[in-house]
Amino acid sequence: MSIIRTGLAVALLVSGATFTSPVVAQDVELRIGPDGVRPVIRDRDRDRDRDRDRGFRRGGCSPQEARAAAREEGLRRPEVVRLTERTVTVEGFTRDGRDRIRFANRRGCPII
Repeated sequence: MSIIRTGLAVALLVSGATFTSPVVAQDVELRIGPDGVRPVIRDRDRDRDRDRDRGFRRGGCSPQEARAAAREEGLRRPEVVRLTERTVTVEGFTRDGRDRIRFANRRGCPII
């Protein structure tokens, strides 16, 4: 009887050790759609390279965000004319004619 109890105690200890190990799932995303639930494993390096190819850093001011900010400032038909590491320049039209706004290439697109 004591051998069975000892074996059971050892089995519980071993199985308990496997359940207490930390689970890391930072790069896994579950997408729910018409075809059901499917896991998507993200590759951070690939995402970083794609952002670099687009011409802006992650967390910076994207061209889409800069155009939206320029519209909020009153420019009509805004167009990004220059994108550098530090600035995003947008041109558009106001009531007085053609105008230009320069944003910092940081999160939130602050005006310089």
